[in-house]
Amino acid sequence: MATVRDLYEILGVGRDASTEDIRTAYRRLAREFHPDVNADPEAEQRFKEVAGAYEILSDADKRARYDAFGDGGPMQMPFGNISDLFEAFFGTGPFGQRRSGRRSRSEHGEDLFADLALGFKEAAFGVRREVEIGRMEMCEVCRGSGSQPGTSPQRCHTCGGSGQVQDVRRSIFGTVMTARTCGTCRGTGEEIVSPCERCRGRGRVAAQATVPIDVPAGVTDGMELRIGGAGHAGRAGGPSGDLYLSIHVEEDPVFERHGPDVFAVLEVPMVQAALGGEVQVDTLDGTERVGIDPGTESGTTVRLRGKGIPNLGRGGRGDLFLTIAVQTPRDLSKEQRGLVEELARLRGETAGKRTTTQGRLRRPGPQGR
Repeated sequence: MATVRDLYEILGVGRDASTEDIRTAYRRLAREFHPDVNADPEAEQRFKEVAGAYEILSDADKRARYDAFGDGGPMQMPFGNISDLFEAFFGTGPFGQRRSGRRSRSEHGEDLFADLALGFKEAAFGVRREVEIGRMEMCEVCRGSGSQPGTSPQRCHTCGGSGQVQDVRRSIFGTVMTARTCGTCRGTGEEIVSPCERCRGRGRVAAQATVPIDVPAGVTDGMELRIGGAGHAGRAGGPSGDLYLSIHVEEDPVFERHGPDVFAVLEVPMVQAALGGEVQVDTLDGTERVGIDPGTESGTTVRLRGKGIPNLGRGGRGDLFLTIAVQTPRDLSKEQRGLVEELARLRGETAGKRTTTQGRLRRPGPQGR
């Protein structure tokens, strides 16, 4: 009876891990143990364990069924490896492969994960970018077959082409016969006897690729973009994996974003706030004229409709909210100070270092809380 490691232990997460925790752990371990980038002889087996664990724990239904069998530690079960565990719980091997009979040599390529940094306006209005990535691509010499040109795979000498080998054991219940995937051909029933010299029989080679990316308008920080078919090439003609880009949006020195709406502070001179007028401001779309009502106070909000961020996938745009900050002059000349004091006298107000006036309190509005 073989020991199958706990799936949570394989990914290095707790049993209360969130879906995002599981995905993050899988990405890290998949990069570390991918057999095409890790020369350790045990890397391929570790990669299979990681992929198998992620296949179950990333699916809510499969995870629930697995949790019903698990006890929080290594499980003693009559399974030889992670594929046996899949077969017992779900009727298939990892990634939906049936283990009964021969298995196709073609396999889906692995997904790739990368980061993409965007400026504030690039995220707002969209941009076309090119991303440099390292990935496995189909070998051009053997066209992905893994065999030297002019040769073809032969029937596996271990399993005779069935893709499985049978084990016979005696127990107190009698003779027990079990079938397992052939380790020589990995269940395909074929083995490469003349490996391609370019890719050494793998059917894929490491390469650097430039992937064009059309970033849609309205993406947000932390969002993930999926580029179909831009991941690692599949094995033996299998479909390529996908490229997932994690978006990181730089902060803007002026504008602050909340959903599709944009916020900024508009500084207005004291005299203009008192008398009213019009100011020009630089928005995301260019220069706009903003009217200032006479007697405008600090904290007043001006709303420019449709001058915010485009709504991703829904059409329309958010709004731009400008919070007025009245600028009080600090460096008055003697003449200017005299004029302000005259204004105070005309209004029946007193001001100055040696004067004391009665302050007036009022209940703060929503913005003052």
